[in-house]
Amino acid sequence: MRRKLLVAFCLLMLGSFVMAQGKVETKWNCAKPGSNPMLEVGDEPNHSYALAQGTCTADANKSGDKSGTYTEFDDVWKTSMTGHGHFNVTTDSGDMIYYTYETSGPTDLAKPASNKWKIVGGTGKKKGIKGSGSCTGVRHEDGSSEWTCTGTTMM
Repeated sequence: MRRKLLVAFCLLMLGSFVMAQGKVETKWNCAKPGSNPMLEVGDEPNHSYALAQGTCTADANKSGDKSGTYTEFDDVWKTSMTGHGHFNVTTDSGDMIYYTYETSGPTDLAKPASNKWKIVGGTGKKKGIKGSGSCTGVRHEDGSSEWTCTGTTMM
């Protein structure tokens, strides 16, 4: 009897773990940053720091993501850029999910950029959420961008 209870308990726990995991598949359309100051570092030509802050809307997603705001710091050096930032997402239910990310890519807008992200918290039903993944992005001359993101989450 004990063995049957132990097996049933283990199966229940495994089922709860599997049900708690989710996939992230979201396409984000981001408008031109509302604020985007660039500061020349002065040590070498074509070396600058940039700040960016803006908004994005979710498109074609299964996660319930609705909109997001980002704040980012970039180090632009000759033909490449690296950066990091925070992305705060509002879901359809009004809950929040908080991300951090690291981004990299060429300064040539015709070439894609990428980032790696992780979820660091949430509110409401999303409180305690964790996750990680990556995005690939296309940037446009007007400052807007489109990002396709995938990953996994766990509650």
